[in-house]
Formats: sequence, C-alpha cells, structure tokens
Amino acid sequence: MTEPQSSGTTLRTLTRGLEVLETIAAADGTMTAKAIARTLDLNLGTCYHILKTLQQDEFVIRLRNGAYVVGARAARLSKTVNLHTRPEPALSALLVGLNQKTRETVYISGWYHGVVTLQEWIAGSHILSVGNLDVGYSGYLHTRASCKAILAHLPSTRVEAMLPPESFVPVTPNSITDFDAFAQELVTVKKNGFAVDNEEFEIGVSCIAAPFFDEYRNPVGAFAVSAPTTRFAKEMHVLAIHVRDAADRATAYLRTEATGATVTPLDNHRLA
Repeated sequence: MTEPQSSGTTLRTLTRGLEVLETIAAADGTMTAKAIARTLDLNLGTCYHILKTLQQDEFVIRLRNGAYVVGARAARLSKTVNLHTRPEPALSALLVGLNQKTRETVYISGWYHGVVTLQEWIAGSHILSVGNLDVGYSGYLHTRASCKAILAHLPSTRVEAMLPPESFVPVTPNSITDFDAFAQELVTVKKNGFAVDNEEFEIGVSCIAAPFFDEYRNPVGAFAVSAPTTRFAKEMHVLAIHVRDAADRATAYLRTEATGATVTPLDNHRLA
C-alpha cells in the first residue's frame, strides 16, 4: 500500500523542528529566529511557524530580547537521557580524577541500546567547544577516539555491521572514509591500547581515548581526553598515560564488583 503523499512532508517538518530545537539548545539563549533560520538555511516564515509550535508545546521559551532557550518539556527529555545513560558513580569518580590530572575536557562513553553513547563529560580549565558533542550523543563512530577505542576490541564482522558504507561521512578532511582504512586503524588502536582522533571529528581539536572492560573482557566503555591540537601534540604522551590509567582502574573496579576478587590495574594487563 502506498503511503499518503503528505507523510514525507510531515516527516520533513518533524526533522526541521528537531533541528531547530537542537540549534536552540546548543546556542543557549543567544539565537533569535532570524539567526536560527540563517544557520539552518530555513525560510524565515517556516522558522517562525516551527518556533511558534515549539513554544506553544513548551519545548522552547522566547526571551524578551527575542532569543530562544530550551523549555520545560525539552529539559525533561534531557533529564531522561542523562538518567538512563549515566555511568556508575565509581566510573564518574574516575572521570573527575582524569579531569583533575589533565585539566583538559574529559569524557566517558559506553553502550546504550547497542550504540556507543557519550554518558558524561567534564569541561577542562581551558574553554573548548567540540561541535554538538553532549550527553547522549552517538553519531559519527568512525571519527571519535572513544568509539575507535571500543570498536577495536570487537569482531570485525560486528564492526562492519555497525558501520555500513554510508556511515563514513567526511566530517572533516581528516575523517576516515572507507571501512578497509578504518579496520586497519582499529588494528593499530588495539596494538597501542589507545585511540586517537586527529582532527577527524572537528578541525583544531584532537582527542585520545582508552577502553575499559568487564569481567568477560568485553569492551564496555572508554575514557577520553580532548584538547586543541597545538596543545595536544605537546601533551599526548602524558595524556595517554592518564587516560589509560583511568581505563585500567575502571576495568579493575568492574572485575572486582563482578567476581568479588580484588583486581588491581596491574592485574588487568596480566589477564588481558
């Protein structure tokens, strides 16, 4: 049976509405309707119509200066995402420690419904903006160090199933754009014990990540540290030490919790 012709238009309108909502959330009260329309290349009339609908349904709020912020209903959605993707308190504590040691922006990612998802992040002492990377983000697996760190320890067939050819979007000129090159990259990642994003997700920003494992040696998450590329190049060796230490401690914790036997970070290397 052929779907009604209007369904495509309806879905496109929904997509545009979500894009507007995402743009408002990222701008944090700095964008007016005209700025949103310009950013998304939307007709101004269409943008006003979407904003009016979002405002009526309490997904956004219009401020006195004409800018928009996220409303109560959108905030509840964000709270739900945070609640369901939040890492264990012990892992969050390790993330805090990693942030204090490096003074850089740090992240922890893990599985959420079969997808590697950003679970928590802490800003560094230096201002660093990395695209729309926030809690719940799960896009562009082939460009993110945390994803590469985890995928390197999965069977190649599973990785290939997760990343069909159309997944390899050139987010930046440095992004890997085919599976064979990506598979070779994962071999290097597994050998080194850490993964690097060399401006593959955002120009000017580099990242390093290390995976942690459960009691069955399955990769269940990764810690990551990002920094401006100029500083990253100078500090990469030290950042690698700290991010691997956090990952080793996470693995030791998870194995101890699961088995009841005390496992130290040093034991992880003996068991690996």
